[in-house]
Amino acid sequence: MSVSDEDPDYHGWHVQPLQPDHAQVAWYEPHRRVPRIRVSVHTCDCQVIVYELCAAGGQAFVRRTDRKRKTVHETAWMATAAARRIFELILSGKTA
Repeated sequence: MSVSDEDPDYHGWHVQPLQPDHAQVAWYEPHRRVPRIRVSVHTCDCQVIVYELCAAGGQAFVRRTDRKRKTVHETAWMATAAARRIFELILSGKTA
């Protein structure tokens, strides 16, 4: 069961403002490596930029969709724990 199952008004997490000492994430053009990708968690759709923690093929990555610029980028594919940590840093404003 996910948060969205428990609360029908759930829209996703909101990213905190960037902290002055934030780190930069390396973003890459997406490549179609597998036929299906599962989105584990995402930020709120009310924002212009939406982040998704994705999993596929035994690995995970963070996808960044900028709806204003109409661009999609993703991090390198990595172990799930590492991708989850990057997603948490993005949520907390410690990286962008």
